Amino acid sequence: MKLNENYANLKESYLFAEVAQRASAYAERHPNAEIIKLGIGDVTLPICTAAVEAGKRAAEEMGRADSFRGYGPYEGYGFLREKIVDYYARRSVRLDLSEVFVSEGAKSDVSGILDLFDNSAEVLVPDPVYPVYVDSNVMDGRRISYVGGNEKNGFLPLPDKDTKADIIYLCSPNNPTGAAYDRDGLKAWVDKANELGAVILFDAAYEFFISDEKLPHSIYEIDGAEKCAVEICSLSKTAGFTGVRLGYMIIPKAIEGGKLNLMWLRRQSTKYNGASYIIQRMAEAVFTDEGMRQIKANVNVYKKNAALMSDTLKELGIPHTGGVNSPYIWLKCPGGDSWAFFDRLLNEAQIVGTPGAGFGENGEGYFRLTAFNTYENTSKAMQRLKNLKI
Repeated sequence: MKLNENYANLKESYLFAEVAQRASAYAERHPNAEIIKLGIGDVTLPICTAAVEAGKRAAEEMGRADSFRGYGPYEGYGFLREKIVDYYARRSVRLDLSEVFVSEGAKSDVSGILDLFDNSAEVLVPDPVYPVYVDSNVMDGRRISYVGGNEKNGFLPLPDKDTKADIIYLCSPNNPTGAAYDRDGLKAWVDKANELGAVILFDAAYEFFISDEKLPHSIYEIDGAEKCAVEICSLSKTAGFTGVRLGYMIIPKAIEGGKLNLMWLRRQSTKYNGASYIIQRMAEAVFTDEGMRQIKANVNVYKKNAALMSDTLKELGIPHTGGVNSPYIWLKCPGGDSWAFFDRLLNEAQIVGTPGAGFGENGEGYFRLTAFNTYENTSKAMQRLKNLKI
């Protein structure tokens, strides 16, 4: 037996697993403590009524011989992919139905797409960064380089004349920093990718949280992106699908003359049997006018939480990014040590967040809070933060 030795190069545990373990250990020692979790980005509001009702109808269909469905299309059912095409059209982005692929979520897509690239391809990721981008490439043994996000560039790094890469990961609005690229920023990356002959893997999982309409929701709002960018999105945070799982990926045919698109279809037909019919019907309902209205109401609750956290940090004089166009708040740690700040928040205020050190070298000294909780709990957490007098 010969194992994949690249796994030995991974950190001992996944960041969010470590956060959960520490929080659980504290809860065992303090069973009466009221812990408020603002760490792992899991939603708390229920799935919208339009999607739930669609799921019920689809489940009933599966129980009748005349409407039962078995394996679905590898790229997803046409009824859902058409809705996704229409959704992009609202922002004047034209897609062909064959460029849309449905999956069970963005997390698996951002790693699964790597099957299409040679292990010698050089990967560029921003730092701080969502750990999956790094870990999935470490597992394959690829060389990874970093472009630094920091206070000076607003945690929105740009390429320069020395930037080299075959695969470029971008996330906007960003996880963990909450910062979002404007059109000029994304244009700089698109131009650089086309110059290098590189592909951009663009994570747009939080685009529905953008409040500033001057900011692009999709990288395809930028000229030239269709030649170099794959866009990955998810209904986990926008529609509360973390427990049912549904995502989608756009692979334009303009990339490599359509070769990448065909390779992904071939990969999916070999390794994947498609997302559940019931879940795809639920997702279809999300993209209706009523579904959009309902999920917007839920997202507005999280936006209200984010605004409250941002206002609290301003009152306390703590520098931070995010909270306006994102469900994440990225704050500068009082004291500088992010894991020490994690322990202090947990032990003295019973608040769980995520240490910035887990997101990369540039993340040390910072801390991520999420807006995915009730307004009541978020208010309690912010009052506890004020009481710490940090």
